[in-house]
Amino acid sequence: MLEHGGHLMAAAEKYNIAKENWLDLSTGINPIGWPVPAIPSECWQRLPETADKLMAAAQQYYQCSPILPVAGSQAAIQTLPLLRKKSKVGVLGLAYAEHAYCWQKAGHEVIELSVETIESQCAELDVLILINPNNPTGHSFNKEKLLAWHHNLKQRKGWLIIDEAFIDTMPEHSLSQYPVTEGLIILRSLGKFFGLAGIRCGFVIATEHCLNDLNEKLGPWTISHPSRYIATAALLDKAWQQKTQIELKKQSKRLALLLTEYNLKPDGQTDLFVWVRTENAEALYNQFAQAGILIRLFNHPSSLRFGLPKNEIQWLKLKTVLQALSDNYVQIS
Repeated sequence: MLEHGGHLMAAAEKYNIAKENWLDLSTGINPIGWPVPAIPSECWQRLPETADKLMAAAQQYYQCSPILPVAGSQAAIQTLPLLRKKSKVGVLGLAYAEHAYCWQKAGHEVIELSVETIESQCAELDVLILINPNNPTGHSFNKEKLLAWHHNLKQRKGWLIIDEAFIDTMPEHSLSQYPVTEGLIILRSLGKFFGLAGIRCGFVIATEHCLNDLNEKLGPWTISHPSRYIATAALLDKAWQQKTQIELKKQSKRLALLLTEYNLKPDGQTDLFVWVRTENAEALYNQFAQAGILIRLFNHPSSLRFGLPKNEIQWLKLKTVLQALSDNYVQIS
């Protein structure tokens, strides 16, 4: 099993701190997600219906036509490797690890890349997988470079897969609005920006042929009726989306400034998390946990990822713990 953020109950047991006394900053999920209304009772009594308004809402939000709802982008990450014969697959060494894991598990040759080596190694690949912006480093790829890599891969019937899980606060950088073309596959999710990880709803944008193959592998009823109802309403709520884009940018800057104040200068960030490289990340992770703050630990390189606090009480708790631990930081320049 790969490590992920959000294992709050396990942390509560390990550190003997009641779950309700924790500040969970380990996931990068918007802590003030879209406000879910009361769900009509019939949503719980009927099987999902594809003739509902979810597709239209998604096409409007993502500005595209061929799109497939899936049970979170994770469902696509696990299934896409089954749609190709054995391939050479390039992934960043520091990125969401499920991508590399799932392609390797399906028998493909996985090649570890750095941002600097993508250009030189692209010609050797059949599939290139990127998270934009990257998780956890926050690195963003410009559209022109992505399209150039896609053109290179397309000439060999290769794929460029872009996981855009954290791109909702900067939609101008998304490729979802571009005309769908062979070999370009885009993954989107309602889990991060919308704060709706629990409904397990995501989308794949690709050619009709690719989506049909994927849909056949996934089978029927990938998303529950209540989840479809919630996702549709969230995708149509433009006022909330616009307000939240502005607010998350403010909160991310606030977090970066706070960490910098206590000698944890960020090495990367998105509008939903901040990433810090530090030589004693593991020790700091444990010290934060002992104080009831759960963050995300990475070992290679030694680093920490901080999500956003939800309210002023949580901000104060984070600041108090940072102040208490500040003498123990060893920053990597």
